[in-house]
Amino acid sequence: MITEKFFNAENITATSSQLSQLKQLFPNCFNANGEFLLEKFQAEITLQAEISKEFYAMNWLGKSYAKLLRNLPPETLLSEDIEHNKQPENADSQNVLICGDNLEVLKHLKNAYCNSVKMIYIDPPYNTGSDGFVYQDDRKFTPEQLAKLGGMDIDEAKRVLEFTAKKSNSHSAWLTFMYPRLYIARELLKDDGMIFISIDDNEGAQLKLLCDEVFGESNFVTELIRKTKSVTNVEKTGINIQHEYVLCYAKNKENIYLKGDEKDFSLYKNPDNDPNGDWISNDPTAPRDGDQYAIINPYTGKEDFPPKGRAWFFSKENFDLWVASGKIKFKETHPEKERGFILKRYKYEIKNSDEMLDSLFIDNLYLNQVATKEQVKLFGDKLFPSPKPVDLMKKLVKSATEENSLILDFFAGSGTTAHAVMQLNAEDGGNRRFIMVQLPEKTDKESEAFNAGYSTIFDITKARIEKSAVKIREENPNVSGDLGFKIYQTTENFKAVRDDEFNPYQAELPNLTIFTESQIQTLLTTWRVYDGAKLTEPVQAVDLGGYTAYLCNKRLYLLNEYFNSQHLFAFIQKLDNDVAFNPNRVIVFGTHMESAMQQELNQALASYSNRKNISLSLIVRN
Repeated sequence: MITEKFFNAENITATSSQLSQLKQLFPNCFNANGEFLLEKFQAEITLQAEISKEFYAMNWLGKSYAKLLRNLPPETLLSEDIEHNKQPENADSQNVLICGDNLEVLKHLKNAYCNSVKMIYIDPPYNTGSDGFVYQDDRKFTPEQLAKLGGMDIDEAKRVLEFTAKKSNSHSAWLTFMYPRLYIARELLKDDGMIFISIDDNEGAQLKLLCDEVFGESNFVTELIRKTKSVTNVEKTGINIQHEYVLCYAKNKENIYLKGDEKDFSLYKNPDNDPNGDWISNDPTAPRDGDQYAIINPYTGKEDFPPKGRAWFFSKENFDLWVASGKIKFKETHPEKERGFILKRYKYEIKNSDEMLDSLFIDNLYLNQVATKEQVKLFGDKLFPSPKPVDLMKKLVKSATEENSLILDFFAGSGTTAHAVMQLNAEDGGNRRFIMVQLPEKTDKESEAFNAGYSTIFDITKARIEKSAVKIREENPNVSGDLGFKIYQTTENFKAVRDDEFNPYQAELPNLTIFTESQIQTLLTTWRVYDGAKLTEPVQAVDLGGYTAYLCNKRLYLLNEYFNSQHLFAFIQKLDNDVAFNPNRVIVFGTHMESAMQQELNQALASYSNRKNISLSLIVRN
C-alpha cells in the first residue's frame, strides 16, 4: 500500500523537478546526500558530446520565480460540465474546451497529455501597453520562503513579490508570465510536435530569446511574417507597419517537416499514352561541371549540348537507359533552335505532393479585417478585439499536423483555432481534435460583447465553437465528423484558506467531513487526469454490492464513503467473475475510508489470488 499526498508541494524548488530527471538518467552523478557531481557528469558525457563553456543567457527579475512556478503543482481542481457534456452532439466528442487560468490547466494536463500534442498555437498578450496585460498571481509567499524555494537572495525575493503584487506590465513581468507556460507546453508536445506563437515587435525580441531557452536554439524553425493590414497611422516615424510575426519552434527540429499548399499537377498530361502515366517536360541540365557529350536526334540529326556553365544531370549510361524506357523521347520534328529531345518528369516520381511553406503570409485572406468580417458574420457584431483569420489557422494546422492529430491552444480567445480545426476536418475528411483553454476574463461593460450577453471571454469562445459548428453543418450537410466539444473548468479547492491559516506547503485536500456528489465528481475528474487518463476517456460507474466505485483507464477509484467488508467481498467476486473487469490499480480517498478498512483492503489485494492473476496495487491518497 502506498500513501501519498495529492499535489504535494513539499520539497519543490525552482530546480527540483529537473534534478530529479537528471537523477533518473545519471544516478551515479549524485552523492549520498543527493548533491549533483558536476565534474563526474562532465566525464560521463565527454565521450559522446562536445562541452562548450560559452553560452548566452537571458536574465530578468522574476526568472527564478518563473522556474519555481513551472514546478509547483496546481492549486485548483478540475470539474466537468456534466449537463453540456451529456448533450448528444457532445457525449462522444474528443474535442475539449477548458475554462480557467491556462497555467493551472497546463499543470493539470501534464501527466495525461505529455508527448501527446502534435501542434500548439497561441496568441498571447502582446504587452502593447494598451492590450490590458498585467501580471496577476494569487500565490502568497514571504520573502524568506520565496528566497529559499526560488534559489534567490532576500532582496531579489522582495522585488519579485513587489512586482507580482502591483500587477506590473514590464518586460520582466511578461517573461515571468510566459516562461512557465511555455515550459510545460513543451512537455506536452510530441517528439515531432511544433508550437506557433503570434507576436509583434513589443515582445518579439524577448520571446525569441525565451523560446531559445525553453525549446533550444537548435529547434528554432522560422519566423513567419503575416500581413495584418494595409494602412496604419504611425505619424511619429512615418513607418506604415503592416505585419506581425508567427514564431515557430519544434520540440525536435530533426523530426518535423512543414507542408505548404498541395502542388498543382494540372500541367501533367500523357499525350503519347506513356505507360508510366502523366508527365511534364523537365530541364535536363544542371549548373555544374560534368557530362558535356552531344545528344543526337535520330530523326532530325540535331546535335544538342548543354548551355555554357551547365551539364547534363544524367550520365551517358542513364541516358541510354532512359531512351529505352521512354523517359527521354526524341522529337520527330522541331524548330532549328529548339532542343531535339524531351526529358520527362513523371507525376509518380514526385515523392512529396506538397509545396514548401512560404514564410510570407501576405495574401489578403490573412488580414485582420478578414477575421473581423468572419466574426461579424457569426455573431452579428465585432465582439473580440484581435481575432485571427480562419484561413491563417487552417494553413498552420494543415502544415504541421496529420489527419488524427491533437491541437492545443491555451490562449483560445475568440475560438478561431477550434473553428479552423473543424473546418479543415470537414474539407479533407480528417479527424483532428482540439483542446482550447480560455480564462473567464470579464468583458468591458461598455463593450459590444457585454451588450450582446457575453459577460466573459470564455463565453465568446464557447459560442464561437458552437456557431462555427452550426455553420459547417449547414455548408457540409454530408459531413459526419466531430463537431461537438466537452467542457471542463478549474475550480477552487473545496475549502478557502484564510490568510492567517495559509501554508505554502499545504498539499492535502481540506479535511471536510461531508462531500457532495458534485465534489466527489470533481475529485474523480482531477485524479483520473493526474493519473494519466485523457479528459475524454470514458468513466464507468461500478456497483460493488451497493457501493459505487469508478473505473477509468484500468484504475478503480474508491472515493465515496462507507466502503466496508461486504463491498470488499463484492469487489473480489467481480474480479473473479466479470471477464471485462480488469483494473490494475485501486485508488482510495483516504478521508472516506477508515485506516482499519484500508489495511483490510490492502491485505485482501496482497494475499488473494484472483482467477485472472491480475496484479493490483493500492494507493491511499489524501
